[in-house]
Amino acid sequence: MNLNSIQDRIGSASISLTESVVAGESINFTITYTAGYFGIDDTGSIKICTRFATDMGRPQFTAPDQPNYVSIVASNGATLEYRFDPKANIRPWDKTLYIKVVKGFFREGDQLLVHYGDPISGCPGMRMQTFCEETFEFKVLVDAFATCQYIEVQESPVLSIVPGAVAKWKAQLPTMRRVNESFRLQLKAEDRWGNPADQTDFRLRFSPTQSVNGLPSETIDVSLKDGVLFFEGLSVPVTGDLSVELHDAKGDHVTRSNPMRIIEHSELVPFWGELHGQSEETIGTNSIYDYFAFARDKAGLDVIVHQGNDFQITNEFWEKIQSMTQQFLDEGELVTFPGYEWSGNTGLGGDRNVLFFQEGEPIRRSSHVLVPDLTDLNNDCNSSDDLFLALKETKTIVFAHVGGRYADIQSHEGNLERSVEIHSAWGTFEWLLQDALRFGYRVGIVSNSDGHKGRPGASYPGASMFGSYGGLTCILARKLTREMIWESLLRRHHYGTTGNRMYMDVGVLMNNPGTRFIEDPKLGDTEVESTLECIMGDIVQTADSDVILRVEIIASAPIEKLEVRNGLKVLETVRPYKKAELGNRIRVIWAGAEYRGRGRETVWDGCASIDGNTIEAFTPINLYNLEKTIQQPNPGHLEWKAITTGGFGGFDCMLKDPQAGTITIETAHANCTVSVADIGFQEKRIDAGGLDRHIRLVRLPDTNPHHHLVLERKIPLISSGDNPLYVCVTQEDGHQAWSSPIYLFQ
Repeated sequence: MNLNSIQDRIGSASISLTESVVAGESINFTITYTAGYFGIDDTGSIKICTRFATDMGRPQFTAPDQPNYVSIVASNGATLEYRFDPKANIRPWDKTLYIKVVKGFFREGDQLLVHYGDPISGCPGMRMQTFCEETFEFKVLVDAFATCQYIEVQESPVLSIVPGAVAKWKAQLPTMRRVNESFRLQLKAEDRWGNPADQTDFRLRFSPTQSVNGLPSETIDVSLKDGVLFFEGLSVPVTGDLSVELHDAKGDHVTRSNPMRIIEHSELVPFWGELHGQSEETIGTNSIYDYFAFARDKAGLDVIVHQGNDFQITNEFWEKIQSMTQQFLDEGELVTFPGYEWSGNTGLGGDRNVLFFQEGEPIRRSSHVLVPDLTDLNNDCNSSDDLFLALKETKTIVFAHVGGRYADIQSHEGNLERSVEIHSAWGTFEWLLQDALRFGYRVGIVSNSDGHKGRPGASYPGASMFGSYGGLTCILARKLTREMIWESLLRRHHYGTTGNRMYMDVGVLMNNPGTRFIEDPKLGDTEVESTLECIMGDIVQTADSDVILRVEIIASAPIEKLEVRNGLKVLETVRPYKKAELGNRIRVIWAGAEYRGRGRETVWDGCASIDGNTIEAFTPINLYNLEKTIQQPNPGHLEWKAITTGGFGGFDCMLKDPQAGTITIETAHANCTVSVADIGFQEKRIDAGGLDRHIRLVRLPDTNPHHHLVLERKIPLISSGDNPLYVCVTQEDGHQAWSSPIYLFQ
């Protein structure tokens, strides 16, 4: 008897809900398994599995009046044992509700009833996943013969997850356009979890900082299809910096766009890319078509790359990936590249993102562990050294990545591995860049999402282990074509952000002409050119003992600080405001990770108490998970639940008195009591072990108007080795950005 004939008689599963479910909503429903011809033998079991990517509430079985309570009964009275295990099945169906028959058995027709969010004793419901999915599946697997051989029922229960009501608006502009050059403004409505949400019969008025041809000047009615509306054919007749503020019919502020610079001429133009994300064919959500369509139609990206885990990519899906990159390639509008995530174990090199210039290259997997077709097994590269060797003569770019596994960049090939990814939805990993600089590598900086939730370019972390909003890479290129974007990636002409769209210009001016290398001269012969100026990513030899670093930032929120760095050293921390501007606002930040690997998550649940003063208001920072919030039970006390995975979170609190009293911070990792009067312009830092884990406090102006920062500094150069000059910008809203280093040597 083969498995197919067994599957026909293994039983069936159904779900009590037929209507769509709002993302993040708490509901109750029942999955019913009805035993087939074979029943289930004594000690047999059932698994109900959901995808790794889902952030549906974790089932619990002990508190019937609390969220996510699940009750399970057998219709024939058989005794059951059950548990939830997030890693009890083969990926991507990792998250498993395991139910074992320990006394008794099932005959044909007997039923197992699994009540999710069982309301009978007061449970408010099972909190559904926070992102949209047309076919959210509960995969039901049955071990009818108590052999640990699980067979999937023919039709697993499915729910449709849809967006909720509009909670916030976003307005998005290009970062740069030339005078009278056409551009578009994207308006997007999002629900409270960040899903694009439909909105009709809404009235808006645009307030641009300068005149925009084609932009409505009166209050207008808007209706958004799938949460997005584009205003096409806009232009600006003069140079300047543009942002657009939106107001509703009452005149209340709705949102403000990112900044856009209008210039007469520029050789390079910023284009925004998401170079790393996944779809349901590997470990993500929704189809690969949906992935590319979201990037183009909802995220407003210029460059998009799909990066599935290689050991899940079948030969058929590899062909599908390349078909999609060809289908969505529209030079001048959207640039795509084929690629995949080489997902080797950390001891063999760790995660690498592989991008090909064009379709037609073979996939070289780290293993075939989840790919049953072994006909191309000889193409595998089990270590990153093997991968680099196999790709040596191809038109390929590689990035080092930190995900579940992290890249061990002791293994490195500079002609291929052009950059390191220091931010994604997994967290912030500046240590990866620091490793590269210690080894003397000349790499650029990229930030992406590695998003699993089907929202490339707008990747909210939801309520799962992902600790951060997904990043973006801003690529400075001559044109939006494959060739020009590729050229800029090769030369590291880009900067990475934590998902915000800021204008960043970082350059160096030399006293005497230097030699700019098109490729890294450490790695072989290369073309050279003479220059007095260089930009982020350049490699330049100079006879000068010092250079002028020029920086201009137009941020998408007020600027908290900018760090000027030479390699591993912070040369200066620049704040755009003066000490005299400091007010009653105190910023409290927690940051860091447990360690580099999968268990990097640090739980910062804690509280802050003010003695001798009062907290009049507070504002959370980087708290995207709506289940991890800050509460104020009384005027002198805050309580929170929070995690970090390498980045930071925290809050601003506005005190009644700028000097009085003390503030006490209590967490599991660090505690401190600090006099409010002692919190000033410079940060107070309390180290907390782990990987750069710490708490810091600083005083800010009550209102910070500084979105724009221009900086010029004379930087003395170290005579031996590289001077990797770059900046890190931190906005008040918690977003950050890093320029790719300029590598100067004498």
